[in-house]
Amino acid sequence: MRVVVAEDTAILRAGLVQLLEEEGHQVVAAVPDAEQLRSAVKEHRPDLVVSDIRMPPTHTDEGLRAAIELRTEQPGLAVLIFSQYVETQYASRLLAGGSAGVGYLLKERVLDAQDFVDALERVAAGGTALDPEVVTQLMGSSPSRTTVAELSPREREVLGLMAEGRSNSAIAIALVVSERAIEKHVANIFTKLDLPVSSGDHRRVLAVLRHLGA
Repeated sequence: MRVVVAEDTAILRAGLVQLLEEEGHQVVAAVPDAEQLRSAVKEHRPDLVVSDIRMPPTHTDEGLRAAIELRTEQPGLAVLIFSQYVETQYASRLLAGGSAGVGYLLKERVLDAQDFVDALERVAAGGTALDPEVVTQLMGSSPSRTTVAELSPREREVLGLMAEGRSNSAIAIALVVSERAIEKHVANIFTKLDLPVSSGDHRRVLAVLRHLGA
């Protein structure tokens, strides 16, 4: 796939480019700020953008705001936010605009390069990849937090894994329980959040994320 990387730290930017190219992807541009990100996406029309949040000139939320704008202008553009920070306000807007092809990973929690590449490829294919900490903070900032508060600790854990795009069987393996138990937790989550139950993993993730980003 064709990728634009936006990262103001030169060493990390070079590392991302090297990793992606070693995996057979084409990095059509690697830029240090949000303004150059906008220009690069308009020029190259990539399949995916990998962007930090805090970049020059203010080092606040330029990258995330640019991602929202670019998704609005190019609805099919996949975006993976890769940052040290969780910005709930703009992250909710990014997800509310349609969570297909959206990822949000925290740098310090990505411990394996292959996991990062897998998440990136899942997002590029129209899937979702969210760090559980991002999901937790979005849940806490959601206007529907009273409803979310009704989830049990285990249901919150399952919801976090659902938001990573994992299937029931994968969640069962991760939590060392039966798949039947996970199916029950998933049904309870949708009931408590007043969301329609769907047998499709991707559709259920989209429903949860739209709820959290509403």
